[in-house]
Amino acid sequence: MLYQVSQGSKSFGADTVFEDVRFMIKGTEKITIIGRNGSGKTTFLRCLCGEYDFDKGTVSIQNGVRIGYLAQNVLEHDDWTVEQELRTVFEPVFAMQKEMNELEEKMKTDHSEKILNKYAEVQERFEAVNGYGWEAEMKTVFTRFGFTPEDLQRRVSQFSGGQRTRIAFVKLLLSKPDILLLDEPTNHLDLETIEWLEGYVKNYPKAIVMVSHDRMFLDHTTDVVYELEYGHMTRYVGNYSSYVTQKNNNQERQAIAYRHQQAEIKRLEELIEKFRYKKNKAAFAQSKIKYLERMDRVEEVKPGDTKTFHAHFTPRLKGGQKVLETDELGIGYDHVLTTVTMLLERGQRIGILGPNGTGKSTFVKTLMGLIPPLSGSYLYGYQIEPGYFDQQLAQFTGGKTVLEELWDEYPDLDRTTVRSVLGQFLFSADDVFKMTDVLSGGEKVRLSLAKLLLRHSNLLILDEPTNHLDILSKEALEDSLSDYTGSVLFVSHDRYFIRRLANALIVFENGKAVFYPMTYDEYEEMKKGTAADLRPQENKKQKEEKPRELSPEARRREINKTEEEITLKEAELEEKRALRFEPEYYQDYQKMAVLDEEIDDLHNELAHLYEKWEKLSS
Repeated sequence: MLYQVSQGSKSFGADTVFEDVRFMIKGTEKITIIGRNGSGKTTFLRCLCGEYDFDKGTVSIQNGVRIGYLAQNVLEHDDWTVEQELRTVFEPVFAMQKEMNELEEKMKTDHSEKILNKYAEVQERFEAVNGYGWEAEMKTVFTRFGFTPEDLQRRVSQFSGGQRTRIAFVKLLLSKPDILLLDEPTNHLDLETIEWLEGYVKNYPKAIVMVSHDRMFLDHTTDVVYELEYGHMTRYVGNYSSYVTQKNNNQERQAIAYRHQQAEIKRLEELIEKFRYKKNKAAFAQSKIKYLERMDRVEEVKPGDTKTFHAHFTPRLKGGQKVLETDELGIGYDHVLTTVTMLLERGQRIGILGPNGTGKSTFVKTLMGLIPPLSGSYLYGYQIEPGYFDQQLAQFTGGKTVLEELWDEYPDLDRTTVRSVLGQFLFSADDVFKMTDVLSGGEKVRLSLAKLLLRHSNLLILDEPTNHLDILSKEALEDSLSDYTGSVLFVSHDRYFIRRLANALIVFENGKAVFYPMTYDEYEEMKKGTAADLRPQENKKQKEEKPRELSPEARRREINKTEEEITLKEAELEEKRALRFEPEYYQDYQKMAVLDEEIDDLHNELAHLYEKWEKLSS
C-alpha cells in the first residue's frame, strides 16, 4: 500500500467539501477521481500532495514515496534554457554515471570481485532508470507536447504562460514520481498528443491519480474509479464505461433490496402490533421487535447528482440547402497556414480535427469575419444565419451580473423569458445576480451557450465548446446538438463528443485540409488500415474541376450564357413568389413548406450564378 486515507474530511468554513472518505493507492494503479464541477476533486488532490491538510482522518504513506503534482512543479529559473531546466530531473542519473566512470577507472588496476560486483550493481540501477536513454526520452516527451527540438535551447522566459505550463508538465512526467497526480491532463492538448499521453499513462511504471472529464481517455487508461458525489467517495474497479455500468447495476440492486426489506419490515410491524398485547403471543412479538432492532437496514437509493442544463437550439429560418462553401480559402495571419475547399450542406455536422497550430481555430475565425482571408473565398448560402461560440467569447470582464449580461444583448426580451432561459442553463434564484467575472469556467461556457441559443441561428460554428464542462454537461450539450435541425461546424479534441455528433470530418494535417465523408469511428478504422473500402475523399465542392483558362471570345460567350441563366432563374423565382398569394398554397401549410424550400433553392442557385458571373467578368 503506497498511500491510504481513512475517514478523511475537509471543510472550508461552514462548507464541507468531503467527509469520511476512504481512499487507497496500491502498486502501479491508474486511478481516476470523477465528479461534478465544484464537487471537490482538485481539493482532494491538493490534500493528497500535502498542499492542503485533511481536517480529520488518518493518512498512511509508505516511507520514501515521492508524490508529483503539476501545481507544485514550477519552473524555477527563467534565465535557464529549457534543456537546463529539464536536465535537473536526471541529476540522479548523472550521479550514477559519474560513479560508474569512477569505478571503471579503478577497475583498470583493481580486478577484485568486490569492485566488479559494485560496478554491476550500479550499472543495473543505471539501466533501471533508463540511464542510457534519458536524452532520447527527454526529447520525445518534449516534442510530443508541441515543441520543436530547437526549443530546448530557448530560455524559459521566452515562452508564454501556457507554454511554460506544458514545459512544467513535461518536467513532471520525466521526474517519474512514485505517485503522479494529474489534474485535467488532456486540457488544451490536440488529439495526437492526447493519444500519445494515453499510451504514456497506461505504461507508466508507477501509480497515477488523475482528475479528468475526457471519457475516452479514461476508458483507455483507468484501472480504478473513485466517484466524489455529495461529499462522499465510492470506489469502482474498472475503467469509465465499467464504472457507469457498475453504478447503474448497484443502484438497481440496492433499490430492489430496499423495497423487499421495507415490505418485510411492514409485515413484521403488523405482526408485532397484532400479537404484542396477547399473553400467549407476547414473547413472539418481543422476539420480532428484537429482530427488527438488530436488522442491518438497507439505505434508500439517493438520486444521483444528475442536475444539468437542458437546451433546445432552434433555427429561426430553415435556410438554403447549401449552407457554406469555401473555394481555395487561404487562412492564416502573416502567411497561409493552409487552404480549405469544402461544402457544408443543410443538416450536416462536420467535426474539424488536427494538431494544434494547423489552423483550425483560424479557419472558423475567418468564416466569422474576425480574420481576413489571405486568398480564395467563402460564401454563406441563402438565409444562412451563423452563430459562433469561442472560448475567448466566454470570458466576461464587463462587471455585469449574469442577468445583465444576457439581457443587455437581448433587450427586447421580457424579464420572465430571460430568467427562463438562464434557468435552462442552471442559473436560478440568486445565481442570476452573480458577477460574471467570478463565474467558474463551466458557468461561463453555459452563459455563452445561453446567449447562442437566443440567436436562433441555423448554422452553429463552435470552437472547443466542451472545454471546462464536466461529463454530465458534455452529455447535455451532445443531446442538445443531436436534436438540432440546423447545421454544425465544430472544432474539438473530445473524441466522445466527435464520435457522438460528427457525420463528416475535415482533418487539418500536413498543411492540407482533407474532407472525410465518414464518422469518427470509420475514420479511426481507416487510419488503422482495417477498412479497405474507406478512403479519404473530397466533398462535392472539392470534386468540382477547376475552371479552365478561357479565350476572350469563349469568356464572352460564357458570360452571356450565365446572364441568360440568371434571367431565367429570376423569372422562375418571381413565379414561385407569386404562388405564395394563391389560396391553394397559403391555405395548405404542407404545400407552402415545399414552395418555400423551392424558393430557398432558387436563391442559392442565383447566388452561385452571380458569383460565377463576377469571376468571369473580372
